[in-house]
Amino acid sequence: MLLAVVIAVAAAAVGGIIAGRSDMTLPAWLPGAGASKAGLEPAGSGPIVYYRDPDGLAAFSAAPAKTVAGKDYLSVRASQDIRFDPPSAAPDQVAAAGPKRIKFYRNPMGLPDTSPTPKKDSMGMDYLPVFEGEEEEAGIVKVSAGKLQKAGVRSEPVAFTPLSLPLRAPGTIQLDERRVSVVALRFEGFVETVEDVTTGSSVRKGQPLMRVYGPALSSAAAEYVTVLNGRPDGPIPAQGVRGARRRLENLAVPDAALSAIERTREVPVAVAWPAPQDGVVLERAAVNGMRAGPGDVLFRIADISLVWARIDLAERDLGMVAPGQAVTVTPRGMRGRSFTGRVALVYPQINKETRTGRVRVELDNPDGVLKPDMYVEAQIATGDDEPVLNIADDAVIDSGARQIVLIDKGEGRFEPREVKLGRRGAGRVEIMEGVAAEDRIVVSANFLIDAESNLKAALQSLIGGETQP
Repeated sequence: MLLAVVIAVAAAAVGGIIAGRSDMTLPAWLPGAGASKAGLEPAGSGPIVYYRDPDGLAAFSAAPAKTVAGKDYLSVRASQDIRFDPPSAAPDQVAAAGPKRIKFYRNPMGLPDTSPTPKKDSMGMDYLPVFEGEEEEAGIVKVSAGKLQKAGVRSEPVAFTPLSLPLRAPGTIQLDERRVSVVALRFEGFVETVEDVTTGSSVRKGQPLMRVYGPALSSAAAEYVTVLNGRPDGPIPAQGVRGARRRLENLAVPDAALSAIERTREVPVAVAWPAPQDGVVLERAAVNGMRAGPGDVLFRIADISLVWARIDLAERDLGMVAPGQAVTVTPRGMRGRSFTGRVALVYPQINKETRTGRVRVELDNPDGVLKPDMYVEAQIATGDDEPVLNIADDAVIDSGARQIVLIDKGEGRFEPREVKLGRRGAGRVEIMEGVAAEDRIVVSANFLIDAESNLKAALQSLIGGETQP
């Protein structure tokens, strides 16, 4: 019954015959179409492969049958082939030519694999016979010009260009660890007053943050003043001056305070403590009159003119990323605005819970709109500048086990060819093996051509077999 269904579908698609209508007949080029009106059976050779309606209706049977009126179905032999296109020679001429000798059998999917004896491929399809004189067209699918026009088949040459492979991943904005500093004392002291500086304030390097007093600071300053003023019995050696100054430097006394001591030769009651760098105050712990121990963090300041974007990538994508690649970062809260940078570092560890790796991107942030912990979307250009053979993604017929493209040979002739794929990106895919730069590849309606190829292969294998009714 499968044979009858396949042939019925083929005849209906080509000849426009609708089952059940008595006013429609087979086209003149189909086997037996002209003879059915006269009630004559055309000559044929080979085994009987199916039976058809004697009145030319699109009704077929795998076994002998009768019509409603009691007429016997007419037998159709192997030489009376059902074709999708009109044969180049009349049916009687084809039959008169006699059977041809089979030279070998070819793969039904057009692969470059032949056999001297009948066999099946990995999907169970019979290899197709190739007769004498047909070797040149082995593995070629032929489609009529009319079908090509209706299906909108389009082909284009294989491209040899650089392949852009954008990789998208989420991330967050983080502070540059090298641009963060804290303000702390190296001695036991007290904060006399704090300037008008709060968390979030922008400060400049050298700007006073607070005034600090400490016994150790006053003692070291008094020693330095004494050394500078000299001894009554003579000048103090230069080594002694340097030693007294070094004691103040070890306490991290600001340069401005040292210059004031040298200029005034007086011991200050409290010292103005400046900001160590330009930036934004992230934390202020200092308050008026508080006691501060050595190492206590009184201020935390960060320079946000340059920030990091830490991007989390899937483990499988880490091999595609390398330092120096261009990255476009788009904050989720600022649609329409993006920032560009480059990969600075691929972190050497993997998060075992999420199976992701981390990439660091450095971004200029002169206006401060990128804020720490802000969510961003990153697009990393992982391709290179080396041109490679590539085709459109839509040109590949992927069965999972193998990938096939259709080579346009011209004049409605197409060759299925297996290929090996490489990298993908921007709607293109790299071709590692299978095609050459001068080939033209079908990029649209290739599934229709593939379906026609499979249908023709099925019909030929059914008709070519020794099937008995």
